[in-house]
Amino acid sequence: MGNTRSQRPFSQRQLRVGEMVKQNLGELFIRNEAKIPTINSKLITVTEVRMTPDLKTARVYVIPLGGIEMKETVRILTEYSHLVRRALSKRLDIKFLPKLTFVEDNSFEYAEKIENIIKKIKINDTEKKRYN
Repeated sequence: MGNTRSQRPFSQRQLRVGEMVKQNLGELFIRNEAKIPTINSKLITVTEVRMTPDLKTARVYVIPLGGIEMKETVRILTEYSHLVRRALSKRLDIKFLPKLTFVEDNSFEYAEKIENIIKKIKINDTEKKRYN
């Protein structure tokens, strides 16, 4: 069948630590505590953080304001992830500080695409009802 590892639900611990990392990263970016050059971290939104089962790696889903220059923002965050980790270490008191992997969040784009498809279907249905 498929890889069952990827289908396993997240544990309560993974969810709890992920939410804690997400909140602290959000505050860190708003206050510009990471001091990342060439980027205004106040314009970055952390939408989700997914932790690995061993809690040593965090996949951080981010989206810049307006969704513009997403790839460039992720590239810069990845390049300066050591600064973000250092700032995060001052806020969190956990056994292992997770390695941060930044990923662009396309969920809003995907949701908009689905919404447009639904609108087209509704328009087609109303047109069919008119002519029948």
